[in-house]
Amino acid sequence: MHVKIPRLTQSLRRLGRMAMAALLMCGLGGFAGNAHAGHAALVLDASTGDVLSAVNPDELNHPASLTKMMTLYLTFQALENGQLTLDQQLPVSAWAAHKAPTKLGLRAGQTISVQDCILGMITNSANDAATVVAEKLGGSEEHFVEMMNAEGLLLGMTHTRFGSASGLPDPDDATTARDIGKLAMALYRDFPRQAPYFATREFTFRGRLVRGHNRLMDRYPGMDGLKTGFTDAAGFNLASTAVRDGQRLFGVVMGGRTSLARDNLMARLLDDGFEHRQISPALVAEAGMPDHRMTHRVLAALSPIGNAEASPVARAAPHAKKMTASRRHARSLASRPRGVCRKDGKSRGGCLRHEHAHGAKGATKLAVRSGKKPSATATQRD
Repeated sequence: MHVKIPRLTQSLRRLGRMAMAALLMCGLGGFAGNAHAGHAALVLDASTGDVLSAVNPDELNHPASLTKMMTLYLTFQALENGQLTLDQQLPVSAWAAHKAPTKLGLRAGQTISVQDCILGMITNSANDAATVVAEKLGGSEEHFVEMMNAEGLLLGMTHTRFGSASGLPDPDDATTARDIGKLAMALYRDFPRQAPYFATREFTFRGRLVRGHNRLMDRYPGMDGLKTGFTDAAGFNLASTAVRDGQRLFGVVMGGRTSLARDNLMARLLDDGFEHRQISPALVAEAGMPDHRMTHRVLAALSPIGNAEASPVARAAPHAKKMTASRRHARSLASRPRGVCRKDGKSRGGCLRHEHAHGAKGATKLAVRSGKKPSATATQRD
């Protein structure tokens, strides 16, 4: 068998890099658990890779559906090396079919083409399509995630850990605006033939029109990709690329407060980048979600009940003037911060009526109201 030496050398070099990535993976540990929806933004020059402007570029955040950019990177890689073809039909497993929305509505036992999987991920951010590809290339989604993380390290994404092929909520996944910028540039640099897929606004799937989530492409001249993302824990994320006067820029926004605020910020970032202006940190903060870690600390400091823990209501002293149980309970409530009576889940008024009707039995507990942090298990919509 005759093998071209340059290709063999390139393969061996890549194997060496993958081995190094595997060793680095062992040291990832649990750093990603500190990810939160903090606002971040970044603009890159495509020709040089230089960071033109950035705000919190290394802040750890959840990637949400920006995760699919890596799933697509490995899909394009498999197309280039002949492991996949665009018209190849892939089987749909029950695991893939049961993924949470958004999805194409695939059913177990069906098949779907590689091209439809690509278009589904880019436009509809289809979680079922991402899982179908992951299972084909990795044998299982779990093994595919290992491939994603290894490839991320090869691309220099040293602060990223993916938890799934789709980006569905995972408390341990994390990335940064800088790392997503590296991935966006790599997609266009390494796969110029496939990169135009990211400009797809809609496609027809089995007789049904599937529209894309990337609304900014409809109103920003020169924008021709990339990907949106949203979960409650991540906020509204966006990676974009646009061309003006022959110059291509890549932009990343993470932790947006709303999709509109995120899109407007991206448009401003790219405008500033093309005009050689720096990002305004105030604008990025205004478009971003509030820092729930700070909210929690402020509430804890203001609360007279440590950590919003339940606290018993003090009983009257033995020598105190005798009063009815309901009056004693009402006086205790009046001296407490506003809260919710925990007796049988009643409101404060309901609790008093309960005491009046049935008498006081033991101490009543109060729970101080506090701000709620977005759940990492919230539904992904974008």
